[in-house]
Amino acid sequence: MKNPMFWVLLTGMAILLIHQGLPVHSQGDSQTDNKVMDNITVRQGETVFLRCPQGDIVTHTAWLNRSSILYAGEDKWSVDPRVSLVTLNQEEFTIKIEDVDMTDEGPYICAVQTSRRPRTTSVHILIQVPPTIINLSKGIVVNEGSNVTLMCQASGKPEPSFTWKLLSPSGDLASEDEYLDIPSISRQRAGTYECTAVNDIATDVQTVEITVNYAPSVSEGRDVGVTLGQRGVLECEADAVPEADFEWYRDDRRIFNGFDGMEIEDAGQLSKLTFFNVSEADYGNYTCIAINKLGSSNTSFVLYVQDGNSGSMGTHVHTYTCLLLAILQFLLRF
Repeated sequence: MKNPMFWVLLTGMAILLIHQGLPVHSQGDSQTDNKVMDNITVRQGETVFLRCPQGDIVTHTAWLNRSSILYAGEDKWSVDPRVSLVTLNQEEFTIKIEDVDMTDEGPYICAVQTSRRPRTTSVHILIQVPPTIINLSKGIVVNEGSNVTLMCQASGKPEPSFTWKLLSPSGDLASEDEYLDIPSISRQRAGTYECTAVNDIATDVQTVEITVNYAPSVSEGRDVGVTLGQRGVLECEADAVPEADFEWYRDDRRIFNGFDGMEIEDAGQLSKLTFFNVSEADYGNYTCIAINKLGSSNTSFVLYVQDGNSGSMGTHVHTYTCLLLAILQFLLRF
């Protein structure tokens, strides 16, 4: 079967055919002696079957890829384990290539030698590759007002298209490009951004986090009235990234934790100044300052005296009024 001279000539003919492009015709052949099959489109990782019609008068037949003989009749010339013979009889000559990759893309020729003349059947394999995001911006930390550009690049065939979306907090569509430009970023645009690369085959999705730093903003202080000897709490809330550190002052004097029976408790955005046993000396003006590396903000409070009897007196008056109304309604029945 392996006639060296025949296969040298056959290989040379195939190389000439491939280099000339498709459709292909050997010298001296008519158009009907050579056939061009439709392109075969297959996804990366799948199996492709190459079928070639035969005939009773076929003496030699081979499948070739570029300059290499894959199969010459039943004899395998390719060293690729993915290539194997499926069918060889008078009707067809079929081989298969498993787990196809981009290196398998290109022209293939079935060369047939008959008793009269050689003929060829040519086909072009096209490989489709699902998108894979190969280059994505890392998570970043920026100051409010900075210009930000995120990048998302992907491989794939057909070439992928891109979509950027802010997942949190708003989920608004941000861009339909591999680059996302955010000029003068605000704290509202901080969050998780999702890049989606999609083609006709599949979709790949990855996310990147943007943290926006900004100076503290403190909520307006709420004055608190406390009865002498009772427990009182001043609460200071600050919105800031990074989280703010808090300082408390009585007039111009800073208060430290445990100072004069007062306790300072910080938890995230909230700081509490607690008086466990309010004395006359505790009443007055207090200031809370929230500080981070970008700035500071403050608010003021007044701890004032609340009459301890006012609450009980009001309760007694209400009870007395309700009793008088009940008596009056009873008397009106007669």
